[in-house]
Amino acid sequence: MMVGKPVRQWRSICKGLILGALLTTCMILLYCLSAPEVQYGLQEVPVPYSCAHRPSAAHSSTISNDSHHASGQGICTPKVDIMFMKTHKTASSTFLNILFRFGEKHHLKFAFPNSRNDFFYPSPFHRSQVKDYRPGMCFNIICNHMRFNTAEVAKVLPADTSYITILRDPADLAESSFHYFGRVVPLTWKLSGDDKLREFLTDPKLYYDPEGFNSFYLKNLLFFDFGQDNNLHPDDPKVDEAIRAIAKRFQLVMLVEYFEESLILLKDSLCWDMEDLLFFKLNARKGSTISKLTPELRAKALEWNAIDWKLYQYFNATFWRKVDAYGRERMARDVTELQRRNAEMASICIEGGHAVDAGSIVETSMQPWQPFGEKSIMGYNLKKNVDKAHRKLCRKMLTPELQYLTDMGVNLWITRLWGHIREILHW
Repeated sequence: MMVGKPVRQWRSICKGLILGALLTTCMILLYCLSAPEVQYGLQEVPVPYSCAHRPSAAHSSTISNDSHHASGQGICTPKVDIMFMKTHKTASSTFLNILFRFGEKHHLKFAFPNSRNDFFYPSPFHRSQVKDYRPGMCFNIICNHMRFNTAEVAKVLPADTSYITILRDPADLAESSFHYFGRVVPLTWKLSGDDKLREFLTDPKLYYDPEGFNSFYLKNLLFFDFGQDNNLHPDDPKVDEAIRAIAKRFQLVMLVEYFEESLILLKDSLCWDMEDLLFFKLNARKGSTISKLTPELRAKALEWNAIDWKLYQYFNATFWRKVDAYGRERMARDVTELQRRNAEMASICIEGGHAVDAGSIVETSMQPWQPFGEKSIMGYNLKKNVDKAHRKLCRKMLTPELQYLTDMGVNLWITRLWGHIREILHW
Protein backbone atom coordinates (compact mmCIF):
# COMPACT_ATOMS: atom_id res chain seq x y z
CA MET A 1 0.00 0.00 0.00
CA MET A 2 2.75 2.42 0.95
CA VAL A 3 4.78 1.59 -2.17
CA GLY A 4 1.90 1.83 -4.66
CA LYS A 5 1.01 5.42 -3.92
CA PRO A 6 4.48 6.91 -4.66
CA VAL A 7 4.66 4.81 -7.84
CA ARG A 8 1.32 6.19 -9.04
CA GLN A 9 2.45 9.72 -8.18
CA TRP A 10 5.66 9.30 -10.20
CA ARG A 11 3.70 7.90 -13.13
CA SER A 12 1.37 10.89 -12.99
CA ILE A 13 4.33 13.29 -12.86
CA CYS A 14 6.03 11.54 -15.79
CA LYS A 15 2.83 11.66 -17.85
CA GLY A 16 2.52 15.36 -17.08
CA LEU A 17 6.11 16.02 -18.11
CA ILE A 18 5.68 14.08 -21.36
CA LEU A 19 2.46 15.90 -22.20
CA GLY A 20 4.07 19.21 -21.28
CA ALA A 21 7.06 18.51 -23.52
CA LEU A 22 4.76 17.54 -26.40
CA LEU A 23 2.66 20.64 -25.86
CA THR A 24 5.71 22.91 -25.84
CA THR A 25 7.09 21.27 -28.98
CA CYS A 26 3.74 21.60 -30.78
CA MET A 27 3.44 25.26 -29.83
CA ILE A 28 6.95 26.04 -31.06
CA LEU A 29 6.36 24.17 -34.34
CA LEU A 30 3.02 25.91 -34.90
CA TYR A 31 4.62 29.27 -34.23
CA CYS A 32 7.53 28.58 -36.59
CA LEU A 33 5.21 27.34 -39.33
CA SER A 34 2.91 30.33 -39.04
CA ALA A 35 5.46 33.12 -38.63
CA PRO A 36 6.04 34.93 -41.92
CA GLU A 37 9.50 35.57 -43.20
CA VAL A 38 10.44 39.10 -42.22
CA GLN A 39 11.11 41.01 -45.41
CA TYR A 40 13.81 43.45 -44.42
CA GLY A 41 14.23 44.54 -48.04
CA LEU A 42 10.70 45.93 -48.35
CA GLN A 43 10.57 49.06 -50.43
CA GLU A 44 10.20 52.26 -48.41
CA VAL A 45 7.06 54.01 -49.63
CA PRO A 46 5.71 56.83 -47.43
CA VAL A 47 2.26 56.27 -45.95
CA PRO A 48 -0.14 59.18 -46.66
CA TYR A 49 -0.45 61.76 -43.88
CA SER A 50 -4.02 60.61 -43.32
CA CYS A 51 -5.87 57.51 -44.48
CA ALA A 52 -9.24 58.89 -43.40
CA HIS A 53 -11.81 59.12 -46.15
CA ARG A 54 -13.66 61.69 -44.03
CA PRO A 55 -16.92 60.24 -42.67
CA SER A 56 -20.09 61.57 -44.18
CA ALA A 57 -21.99 64.42 -42.63
CA ALA A 58 -24.39 61.92 -41.09
CA HIS A 59 -21.48 60.50 -39.10
CA SER A 60 -20.02 63.84 -38.05
CA SER A 61 -20.61 64.71 -34.42
CA THR A 62 -22.24 67.88 -33.18
CA ILE A 63 -20.05 68.60 -30.20
CA SER A 64 -21.73 69.60 -26.98
CA ASN A 65 -18.69 69.53 -24.73
CA ASP A 66 -17.19 72.69 -23.32
CA SER A 67 -13.68 72.20 -24.70
CA HIS A 68 -14.77 72.33 -28.32
CA HIS A 69 -17.23 75.18 -27.77
CA ALA A 70 -14.49 77.16 -26.05
CA SER A 71 -12.37 76.91 -29.18
CA GLY A 72 -15.27 78.00 -31.37
CA GLN A 73 -15.89 74.57 -32.91
CA GLY A 74 -19.54 73.56 -33.18
CA ILE A 75 -18.90 70.46 -35.27
CA CYS A 76 -15.92 68.12 -35.44
CA THR A 77 -15.18 65.00 -37.44
CA PRO A 78 -14.49 61.69 -35.65
CA LYS A 79 -10.86 60.64 -35.77
CA VAL A 80 -10.62 57.31 -37.55
CA ASP A 81 -6.89 56.62 -37.87
CA ILE A 82 -6.22 54.68 -34.68
CA MET A 83 -3.48 52.50 -33.23
CA PHE A 84 -4.71 50.54 -30.22
CA MET A 85 -1.87 48.84 -28.38
CA LYS A 86 -3.67 45.74 -27.07
CA THR A 87 -1.98 44.77 -23.82
CA HIS A 88 -2.64 41.41 -22.16
CA LYS A 89 -5.34 40.82 -19.52
CA THR A 90 -6.48 44.45 -19.48
CA ALA A 91 -10.10 44.34 -20.73
CA SER A 92 -8.62 44.93 -24.18
CA SER A 93 -11.00 42.42 -25.81
CA THR A 94 -13.90 44.54 -24.60
CA PHE A 95 -12.34 47.62 -26.18
CA LEU A 96 -11.58 45.69 -29.37
CA ASN A 97 -15.31 45.02 -29.77
CA ILE A 98 -15.90 48.78 -29.54
CA LEU A 99 -13.23 49.40 -32.19
CA PHE A 100 -14.56 46.72 -34.53
CA ARG A 101 -18.05 48.24 -34.45
CA PHE A 102 -16.67 51.76 -34.92
CA GLY A 103 -14.59 50.59 -37.89
CA GLU A 104 -17.56 48.91 -39.53
CA LYS A 105 -19.73 51.98 -38.96
CA HIS A 106 -17.25 54.20 -40.83
CA HIS A 107 -16.14 51.56 -43.40
CA LEU A 108 -12.54 51.70 -42.21
CA LYS A 109 -9.62 49.51 -43.28
CA PHE A 110 -8.07 47.35 -40.55
CA ALA A 111 -4.49 46.09 -40.59
CA PHE A 112 -5.05 42.48 -39.52
CA PRO A 113 -2.63 39.59 -38.99
CA ASN A 114 -2.85 36.49 -41.15
CA SER A 115 -3.56 32.94 -39.90
CA ARG A 116 -3.60 33.98 -36.23
CA ASN A 117 -5.38 36.46 -33.99
CA ASP A 118 -2.12 38.25 -33.08
CA PHE A 119 0.87 39.69 -34.92
CA PHE A 120 3.06 36.64 -34.22
CA TYR A 121 3.51 37.61 -30.59
CA PRO A 122 5.96 37.57 -28.81
CA SER A 123 8.19 38.44 -31.78
CA PRO A 124 8.46 42.23 -32.31
CA PHE A 125 5.91 43.64 -34.74
CA HIS A 126 7.00 43.96 -38.37
CA ARG A 127 4.84 45.36 -41.15
CA SER A 128 5.30 42.19 -43.22
CA GLN A 129 3.10 40.46 -40.62
CA VAL A 130 0.09 42.48 -41.82
CA LYS A 131 -2.26 40.54 -44.09
CA ASP A 132 -1.90 41.59 -47.77
CA TYR A 133 0.58 44.34 -46.85
CA ARG A 134 2.24 46.30 -49.64
CA PRO A 135 4.52 49.33 -49.14
CA GLY A 136 2.60 52.61 -49.08
CA MET A 137 -0.76 50.99 -48.28
CA CYS A 138 -3.22 52.99 -46.23
CA PHE A 139 -4.73 51.45 -43.10
CA ASN A 140 -6.98 53.19 -40.59
CA ILE A 141 -6.83 50.88 -37.58
CA ILE A 142 -4.43 48.34 -36.13
CA CYS A 143 -5.49 46.71 -32.87
CA ASN A 144 -4.52 43.03 -32.49
CA HIS A 145 -2.01 41.77 -29.93
CA MET A 146 1.57 42.59 -30.83
CA ARG A 147 4.90 43.28 -29.23
CA PHE A 148 5.10 46.98 -29.96
CA ASN A 149 7.71 48.24 -32.40
CA THR A 150 7.40 52.00 -32.89
CA ALA A 151 9.33 52.27 -36.16
CA GLU A 152 7.49 49.41 -37.89
CA VAL A 153 4.03 50.48 -36.73
CA ALA A 154 4.72 53.97 -38.09
CA LYS A 155 5.33 52.44 -41.55
CA VAL A 156 1.81 51.00 -41.59
CA LEU A 157 -0.25 53.89 -40.21
CA PRO A 158 -0.57 57.54 -41.27
CA ALA A 159 1.12 60.38 -39.40
CA ASP A 160 -2.14 61.69 -37.93
CA THR A 161 -2.91 58.37 -36.20
CA SER A 162 -4.14 58.53 -32.61
CA TYR A 163 -2.23 56.08 -30.39
CA ILE A 164 -4.26 54.55 -27.56
CA THR A 165 -3.49 51.83 -25.01
CA ILE A 166 -4.72 50.49 -21.68
CA LEU A 167 -3.03 49.49 -18.41
CA ARG A 168 -4.07 47.53 -15.32
CA ASP A 169 -2.90 47.42 -11.72
CA PRO A 170 0.16 45.11 -12.01
CA ALA A 171 -0.77 42.99 -8.98
CA ASP A 172 -4.19 42.14 -10.42
CA LEU A 173 -2.65 41.67 -13.86
CA ALA A 174 -0.06 39.26 -12.44
CA GLU A 175 -2.83 37.17 -10.87
CA SER A 176 -4.85 37.13 -14.08
CA SER A 177 -1.84 36.37 -16.29
CA PHE A 178 -0.70 33.55 -14.00
CA HIS A 179 -4.15 31.99 -14.15
CA TYR A 180 -4.57 32.38 -17.90
CA PHE A 181 -1.06 31.58 -19.14
CA GLY A 182 0.51 29.65 -16.27
CA ARG A 183 0.04 26.22 -17.80
CA VAL A 184 1.90 27.16 -20.99
CA VAL A 185 4.90 28.47 -19.04
CA PRO A 186 7.14 25.47 -18.24
CA LEU A 187 8.69 27.40 -15.34
CA THR A 188 5.44 26.92 -13.39
CA TRP A 189 5.28 23.15 -13.82
CA LYS A 190 7.48 22.50 -10.81
CA LEU A 191 5.08 24.38 -8.52
CA SER A 192 3.50 21.61 -6.49
CA GLY A 193 1.18 23.26 -3.97
CA ASP A 194 -2.55 23.90 -4.23
CA ASP A 195 -2.00 27.67 -4.32
CA LYS A 196 0.61 27.91 -7.06
CA LEU A 197 0.44 31.69 -7.31
CA ARG A 198 1.22 32.10 -3.61
CA GLU A 199 4.05 29.59 -3.93
CA PHE A 200 5.49 31.48 -6.90
CA LEU A 201 5.20 34.96 -5.37
CA THR A 202 6.72 33.82 -2.07
CA ASP A 203 10.06 33.30 -3.84
CA PRO A 204 9.72 33.97 -7.60
CA LYS A 205 13.48 33.88 -8.24
CA LEU A 206 13.44 30.21 -7.26
CA TYR A 207 11.26 29.42 -10.29
CA TYR A 208 12.00 32.18 -12.77
CA ASP A 209 14.46 32.04 -15.66
CA PRO A 210 14.63 35.13 -17.92
CA GLU A 211 15.40 32.87 -20.88
CA GLY A 212 12.66 30.35 -20.10
CA PHE A 213 9.97 29.58 -22.69
CA ASN A 214 7.07 32.06 -22.30
CA SER A 215 8.71 33.46 -19.15
CA PHE A 216 7.64 37.00 -20.08
CA TYR A 217 4.10 36.14 -18.95
CA LEU A 218 5.39 35.97 -15.37
CA LYS A 219 7.20 39.31 -15.00
CA ASN A 220 6.51 42.89 -16.10
CA LEU A 221 4.20 41.74 -18.91
CA LEU A 222 3.01 45.27 -19.70
CA PHE A 223 6.55 46.54 -20.21
CA PHE A 224 7.32 43.52 -22.39
CA ASP A 225 4.21 44.16 -24.53
CA PHE A 226 5.56 47.66 -25.24
CA GLY A 227 8.63 46.05 -26.77
CA GLN A 228 10.88 46.64 -23.79
CA ASP A 229 13.20 44.42 -21.73
CA ASN A 230 11.05 43.16 -18.86
CA ASN A 231 14.11 41.91 -16.93
CA LEU A 232 15.78 45.29 -16.44
CA HIS A 233 16.39 46.54 -12.91
CA PRO A 234 13.60 49.02 -12.03
CA ASP A 235 16.20 51.75 -11.40
CA ASP A 236 17.91 51.26 -14.76
CA PRO A 237 17.79 54.60 -16.67
CA LYS A 238 16.41 52.67 -19.68
CA VAL A 239 13.16 52.14 -17.76
CA ASP A 240 12.45 55.85 -17.29
CA GLU A 241 13.57 56.50 -20.87
CA ALA A 242 11.08 53.90 -22.15
CA ILE A 243 8.24 55.32 -20.06
CA ARG A 244 8.91 58.81 -21.44
CA ALA A 245 8.92 57.40 -24.98
CA ILE A 246 5.54 55.71 -24.38
CA ALA A 247 4.14 58.95 -22.95
CA LYS A 248 5.32 60.86 -26.00
CA ARG A 249 3.86 58.34 -28.46
CA PHE A 250 0.46 57.56 -26.87
CA GLN A 251 -2.13 60.32 -26.65
CA LEU A 252 -4.33 58.41 -24.23
CA VAL A 253 -3.43 55.66 -21.77
CA MET A 254 -6.63 54.21 -20.35
CA LEU A 255 -6.96 52.36 -17.04
CA VAL A 256 -8.93 49.14 -16.53
CA GLU A 257 -10.00 50.21 -13.05
CA TYR A 258 -11.64 53.31 -14.54
CA PHE A 259 -12.77 51.86 -17.84
CA GLU A 260 -15.86 54.04 -18.27
CA GLU A 261 -13.97 57.22 -17.38
CA SER A 262 -11.33 56.14 -19.90
CA LEU A 263 -13.96 55.80 -22.62
CA ILE A 264 -15.32 59.27 -21.89
CA LEU A 265 -11.79 60.70 -22.26
CA LEU A 266 -11.48 58.75 -25.53
CA LYS A 267 -14.78 60.17 -26.77
CA ASP A 268 -13.60 63.70 -26.00
CA SER A 269 -10.17 63.18 -27.56
CA LEU A 270 -11.37 61.49 -30.77
CA CYS A 271 -14.69 63.28 -31.25
CA TRP A 272 -16.78 60.11 -31.01
CA ASP A 273 -20.45 59.77 -30.11
CA MET A 274 -21.70 58.28 -26.85
CA GLU A 275 -23.29 55.46 -28.84
CA ASP A 276 -19.80 54.48 -30.07
CA LEU A 277 -18.83 53.64 -26.47
CA LEU A 278 -21.55 51.10 -25.68
CA PHE A 279 -20.09 47.81 -24.44
CA PHE A 280 -20.60 44.55 -22.59
CA LYS A 281 -17.72 43.17 -20.56
CA LEU A 282 -16.10 40.40 -22.64
CA ASN A 283 -13.63 37.68 -21.59
CA ALA A 284 -14.53 38.05 -17.92
CA ARG A 285 -13.57 35.26 -15.51
CA LYS A 286 -16.04 33.77 -13.10
CA GLY A 287 -15.36 34.97 -9.59
CA SER A 288 -14.65 31.54 -8.12
CA THR A 289 -11.45 31.25 -10.23
CA ILE A 290 -9.98 34.58 -9.10
CA SER A 291 -7.35 34.35 -6.38
CA LYS A 292 -7.90 36.97 -3.70
CA LEU A 293 -4.55 38.62 -3.12
CA THR A 294 -3.76 39.31 0.52
CA PRO A 295 -2.01 42.62 1.27
CA GLU A 296 1.21 40.61 1.68
CA LEU A 297 0.87 38.86 -1.70
CA ARG A 298 -0.17 42.10 -3.41
CA ALA A 299 2.99 43.76 -2.11
CA LYS A 300 5.10 40.83 -3.34
CA ALA A 301 3.40 40.96 -6.77
CA LEU A 302 4.15 44.67 -7.10
CA GLU A 303 7.73 44.17 -5.97
CA TRP A 304 8.23 41.38 -8.53
CA ASN A 305 6.59 43.50 -11.25
CA ALA A 306 8.29 46.72 -10.15
CA ILE A 307 8.73 48.09 -13.69
CA ASP A 308 5.05 47.60 -14.51
CA TRP A 309 4.19 49.26 -11.19
CA LYS A 310 6.37 52.22 -12.13
CA LEU A 311 4.70 52.38 -15.54
CA TYR A 312 1.23 52.19 -14.02
CA GLN A 313 1.89 54.87 -11.39
CA TYR A 314 3.20 57.27 -14.04
CA PHE A 315 0.13 56.92 -16.25
CA ASN A 316 -2.27 56.83 -13.33
CA ALA A 317 -1.07 60.35 -12.54
CA THR A 318 -1.44 61.54 -16.15
CA PHE A 319 -4.91 59.95 -16.31
CA TRP A 320 -6.26 61.95 -13.38
CA ARG A 321 -4.77 65.14 -14.73
CA LYS A 322 -6.82 64.53 -17.88
CA VAL A 323 -9.93 63.88 -15.76
CA ASP A 324 -9.37 67.13 -13.87
CA ALA A 325 -9.00 69.00 -17.16
CA TYR A 326 -12.23 67.41 -18.38
CA GLY A 327 -14.03 68.29 -15.14
CA ARG A 328 -14.88 65.86 -12.32
CA GLU A 329 -18.59 66.71 -12.20
CA ARG A 330 -18.92 66.57 -15.96
CA MET A 331 -17.10 63.23 -15.95
CA ALA A 332 -19.46 61.84 -13.30
CA ARG A 333 -22.50 62.89 -15.35
CA ASP A 334 -21.15 61.32 -18.54
CA VAL A 335 -20.19 58.06 -16.80
CA THR A 336 -23.68 57.83 -15.32
CA GLU A 337 -25.17 58.33 -18.78
CA LEU A 338 -22.91 55.65 -20.29
CA GLN A 339 -23.86 53.23 -17.50
CA ARG A 340 -27.55 53.96 -18.11
CA ARG A 341 -27.22 53.24 -21.83
CA ASN A 342 -25.24 50.04 -21.23
CA ALA A 343 -27.83 48.80 -18.73
CA GLU A 344 -30.56 49.55 -21.26
CA MET A 345 -28.72 47.54 -23.93
CA ALA A 346 -28.20 44.66 -21.49
CA SER A 347 -31.94 44.48 -20.84
CA ILE A 348 -32.59 44.46 -24.60
CA CYS A 349 -29.84 42.03 -25.69
CA ILE A 350 -28.81 39.62 -22.93
CA GLU A 351 -30.84 36.62 -21.82
CA GLY A 352 -31.13 36.96 -18.06
CA GLY A 353 -29.31 40.30 -18.21
CA HIS A 354 -25.92 38.91 -17.14
CA ALA A 355 -22.95 36.72 -18.16
CA VAL A 356 -23.10 32.95 -17.67
CA ASP A 357 -20.60 30.08 -17.35
CA ALA A 358 -19.14 28.69 -20.58
CA GLY A 359 -21.21 25.50 -20.27
CA SER A 360 -24.45 27.49 -20.20
CA ILE A 361 -23.82 29.36 -23.48
CA VAL A 362 -26.23 27.97 -26.06
CA GLU A 363 -24.78 29.28 -29.36
CA THR A 364 -21.35 28.06 -30.41
CA SER A 365 -20.75 31.42 -32.06
CA MET A 366 -21.01 33.05 -28.62
CA GLN A 367 -18.47 30.72 -26.94
CA PRO A 368 -15.35 32.65 -25.83
CA TRP A 369 -11.84 31.19 -26.12
CA GLN A 370 -10.83 29.48 -22.89
CA PRO A 371 -7.42 29.34 -21.16
CA PHE A 372 -5.48 26.10 -21.35
CA GLY A 373 -7.12 23.41 -19.20
CA GLU A 374 -9.91 25.68 -17.96
CA LYS A 375 -13.51 26.70 -18.61
CA SER A 376 -13.32 29.89 -16.58
CA ILE A 377 -14.19 32.59 -19.13
CA MET A 378 -17.83 33.60 -19.08
CA GLY A 379 -20.01 34.65 -21.99
CA TYR A 380 -23.57 35.56 -22.92
CA ASN A 381 -26.74 34.20 -24.41
CA LEU A 382 -28.44 36.46 -26.92
CA LYS A 383 -32.06 37.12 -26.05
CA LYS A 384 -34.59 35.44 -28.26
CA ASN A 385 -36.86 37.68 -30.33
CA VAL A 386 -34.77 40.84 -30.01
CA ASP A 387 -36.57 43.61 -31.88
CA LYS A 388 -35.37 44.29 -35.41
CA ALA A 389 -33.96 47.72 -34.54
CA HIS A 390 -31.47 46.22 -32.06
CA ARG A 391 -30.89 42.69 -33.39
CA LYS A 392 -27.71 43.39 -35.37
CA LEU A 393 -26.13 45.61 -32.71
CA CYS A 394 -26.91 43.13 -29.93
CA ARG A 395 -25.24 40.27 -31.76
CA LYS A 396 -22.16 42.33 -32.56
CA MET A 397 -21.79 43.56 -28.97
CA LEU A 398 -21.97 39.98 -27.67
CA THR A 399 -19.70 38.35 -30.26
CA PRO A 400 -16.33 37.19 -28.82
CA GLU A 401 -13.10 38.45 -30.37
CA LEU A 402 -12.15 35.40 -32.46
CA GLN A 403 -15.63 35.04 -33.97
CA TYR A 404 -15.76 38.77 -34.74
CA LEU A 405 -12.37 38.59 -36.47
CA THR A 406 -13.63 35.67 -38.57
CA ASP A 407 -16.77 37.64 -39.47
CA MET A 408 -14.47 40.43 -40.68
CA GLY A 409 -12.64 38.04 -42.99
CA VAL A 410 -9.52 37.27 -40.93
CA ASN A 411 -8.05 33.81 -41.59
CA LEU A 412 -7.39 32.21 -38.19
CA TRP A 413 -6.37 28.74 -39.30
CA ILE A 414 -3.49 28.41 -36.82
CA THR A 415 -5.66 29.53 -33.91
CA ARG A 416 -8.52 27.25 -35.03
CA LEU A 417 -6.20 24.27 -35.48
CA TRP A 418 -4.85 24.72 -31.97
CA GLY A 419 -8.43 24.91 -30.67
CA HIS A 420 -9.34 21.62 -32.35
CA ILE A 421 -6.25 19.91 -30.92
CA ARG A 422 -7.23 21.06 -27.45
CA GLU A 423 -10.77 19.77 -27.91
CA ILE A 424 -9.52 16.34 -29.00
CA LEU A 425 -7.19 16.11 -26.00
CA HIS A 426 -9.84 17.62 -23.65
CA TRP A 427 -7.51 20.50 -22.73
